[in-house]
Amino acid sequence: MPLRDTLSQVDADLAAGRVPVARQRLRGLVSSFPNDLMLRRRLAEVYRLYGEPAEAGRWMYLDEDRDGSETSAFEARYRTAPQRMRALAWHGSESLAQSAFARQQLAAIRAACSEAMGHPVDWDTVPSSRETDNRGSTFAGFLAGTGCVVAVLAIWVNGLVALFD
Repeated sequence: MPLRDTLSQVDADLAAGRVPVARQRLRGLVSSFPNDLMLRRRLAEVYRLYGEPAEAGRWMYLDEDRDGSETSAFEARYRTAPQRMRALAWHGSESLAQSAFARQQLAAIRAACSEAMGHPVDWDTVPSSRETDNRGSTFAGFLAGTGCVVAVLAIWVNGLVALFD
């Protein structure tokens, strides 16, 4: 279905109170046209109907006319630059953005993500959650493993002490 027809269907869905259907249609459109800021704005409007400020902030993040509380909610939900980069679901260069503000936002997030990852990243090779979530968890895994070994040894030593008492 062409973009214009799908948007007409979204309007009809919203008028009929079929908000979940309208949201799904818009999510599909944003997935197909990830660089269309108007579609992102429409999706944010639907998330406002749901009372989802973090998701509204997510889809308005590239819009200069965004709501500060929604932006804060988005940033609180997606705390790291790699998480935000994945959540924005942009494709291609920042130069594809239709506004200078959006280009600046995209460039800032990509730069912060590159810094966090320790190497350059771009919008078409966004780090996976597994790649970013595992960074820094090596030490935590080591500590957890050490704790398990200590616990097993303590149980074993207590068993030996009880055996010889």
